[in-house]
Amino acid sequence: MRETYDIILSGGMLVNHDGVGPRDVAIASGRIAEIGDLSRASAGERVDCAGLHILPGVIDSQVHFREPGATHKEDLETGARGAVLGGVVAVFEMPNTRPLTTGAAELADKVARAKGRAHCDFAFWVGGTHDNIRDIPELERLPGAAGIKVFMGSSTGSLLVADDAGIAAILSQTRRRAAFHSEDEYRLEERKPLRVPGDPTSHPLWRDEIVALRSTERLLRIAREKGALVHVLHISTAEEIEFLAAHKDIASVEVTPHHLTLDAEAYVRLGTLAQMNPPVRDARHRDGLWRGVAQGIVDVLGSDHAPHTLEEKAKPYPESPSGMTGVQTLVPLMLDHVNAGRLTLQRLVDLTSAGPARLFGLAGKGRVAAGYDADLTVVDLKRRETIRNDWIASRCGWTPYDGVEVTGWPIGTFVRGVKVMWDGELLAPGTGEPIRFQQALRQS
Repeated sequence: MRETYDIILSGGMLVNHDGVGPRDVAIASGRIAEIGDLSRASAGERVDCAGLHILPGVIDSQVHFREPGATHKEDLETGARGAVLGGVVAVFEMPNTRPLTTGAAELADKVARAKGRAHCDFAFWVGGTHDNIRDIPELERLPGAAGIKVFMGSSTGSLLVADDAGIAAILSQTRRRAAFHSEDEYRLEERKPLRVPGDPTSHPLWRDEIVALRSTERLLRIAREKGALVHVLHISTAEEIEFLAAHKDIASVEVTPHHLTLDAEAYVRLGTLAQMNPPVRDARHRDGLWRGVAQGIVDVLGSDHAPHTLEEKAKPYPESPSGMTGVQTLVPLMLDHVNAGRLTLQRLVDLTSAGPARLFGLAGKGRVAAGYDADLTVVDLKRRETIRNDWIASRCGWTPYDGVEVTGWPIGTFVRGVKVMWDGELLAPGTGEPIRFQQALRQS
């Protein structure tokens, strides 16, 4: 054991792959250097974590930061600022920007925009389309690429591959796990007359559970035929959870905090602020998602952070856009669920750190272990706070959880050894770097 470190986090309870216990964590040169009793070691900075829990850094594998093309409501700096204020150390950003992220040039542009501005580490999903199928083997291996993302149902933006032949062609080219927004576009078109102007409670009637289940059934049939691995985003129905339980050999499952927290009553209170794709549904579906968490069917949590301005959300339904903020509230909401007994702290770590690292092959992230990136999320399990709009760093400046009291709060965020946030204060400029993926590491 060396004697001097850059930072030592002392006196905290470490939550990791080998259990929960009182252990100090030492950081040197941006990586975890030592774990254990470090009371006799010295460091440039010693951070008192008494009464706090130290988690592997939280990874949010689904965010929309809107840059380029819609920076009036978010950009890579403001989105990443919200991430680290909420205890998130890394994000995977989505391709439905303007221009769409469907080629090497667009991906390289996003990586360049994020360097020196993003406060957390980052990767970018590349949109799979009918037009870039031949390029997929190269695109999914580029630096900064999280993999291929496909929209089977229309949502915000113009990316759409609705047909089985298009999905099959894409999955015949992918080698990494491809992510899917799974809603059946054909049924969405058929059911458009069910939308009631001015009434967002009709949103889950239009985009019903069959819209979701039918698409997911199609996707898994094609994936099995092609021998492909798929990641089904933001599952919202109890029926999909039961169906996916039989296909875990090829399919991984994401759920979101809003589908675990809200139900259809939210439309009465929040109107279009609760409007998301796929929709927030009734309590039966929310209970089904929690069963998926309890049974291990769910692999990861993603916030699906998708900001729009209040002016845009104030448009009468269905002209109002779907989407809400989420990256900054993911940790406090889920800690509140931990305190309510809905999941353990170790299961939360599996969903937000170990799970993303395992599914997507992250290099050096996802656990607190010697030699790994010093990505840490420090939380106070007992701190009671009220979420407020004025806490939200997103450029759109609102959250559907305004006024909601939670127990459990992010206290500190360390990204590759840099103390980026502590007790609500942003302490460092944007030093985020592209996430490295094992399947995309190139030999020099």
